[in-house]
Amino acid sequence: MRAIYEYIEATSQLSWKLYVRQATHFRFAWHFHREYELTLITRGTGTRFVGDCVEEYGPGDLTLIGPQMPHTYQSVPGHGRHEAIVGQFRRDFLGRDFFDRPEFADVAALLERSARGLSFPPYAVDLGELDAMPPPERTLALIDALVRLSRCAETRPLAGDRHVPSLDGATRDRIDAIVRLLNEEYAGPVTLEAVARAAHLAPASASRFFRRTTGATITGYLTMLRVNAACRLLRETDRTVSGIAADCGFSNLSNFNRRFRELRGMSPREYRALWRT
Repeated sequence: MRAIYEYIEATSQLSWKLYVRQATHFRFAWHFHREYELTLITRGTGTRFVGDCVEEYGPGDLTLIGPQMPHTYQSVPGHGRHEAIVGQFRRDFLGRDFFDRPEFADVAALLERSARGLSFPPYAVDLGELDAMPPPERTLALIDALVRLSRCAETRPLAGDRHVPSLDGATRDRIDAIVRLLNEEYAGPVTLEAVARAAHLAPASASRFFRRTTGATITGYLTMLRVNAACRLLRETDRTVSGIAADCGFSNLSNFNRRFRELRGMSPREYRALWRT
């Protein structure tokens, strides 16, 4: 399934869009749009996909994702309701040159950096009260949030610096097909031949294509998916490390331990102990 273009329409009271997304489960829906998207997770846990970046999310997760960057959130089912506060706006929603004014130079730089997607410390800004504000105050609060985020020293880019957010239709379709396959099949053996079939390419071409387009290797992307799934099981269950490794697609324990340490900076047992102290 390819990334879907999402058309976002401003409301009759606002020149941008603010809403609270609530569901029993955030389903994988790979999509992109022309707007910047500021998202604060307030309830639930799961996996966040932004370009070639795959990470866990939980309450307080705050991101700013630039236009045309494919992204989605997939929640962990069976953990109660999931909730996110989402603001979506175009760069010119207050006028073509609004953010080009000198007093907003830092915000303009923030918006430029968001082309890769940006992550901020938990609740670096709290969007919870915006929905209850009258439209003028709501818009002023959005600008205030962007100003404060532009001064945040702990901002972290998400997608790799080689990721190309603007993709032509054929390229996007192929990347979407590969990402969808890896997301659905990571727990089992995933062959390069299967990836190539999904993208309608020869195996060698599929590997080069994915690396050239996203900046990540297929193996590296698959490893991120598997380690994220293992982290969740380490936190939430008492199952053995070897059993978790097998269920998350790792064929042997030593490889799992090595890959886990590369991505998390500690062993699986240390990770579990950290969460249980």
